[in-house]
Amino acid sequence: MKKIATLTLIATVLLTGCNTVAGVGKDIQRAGQAVQGASGH
Repeated sequence: MKKIATLTLIATVLLTGCNTVAGVGKDIQRAGQAVQGASGH
């Protein structure tokens, strides 16, 4: 039961923080670019 509550909370935070699924994709893309930049590629 705790796993379901935790996953629901995480999903809610992600979706409300980005407002849309497209926003989540953009956030993930930015994170990937930041990792690439930090690695020097």
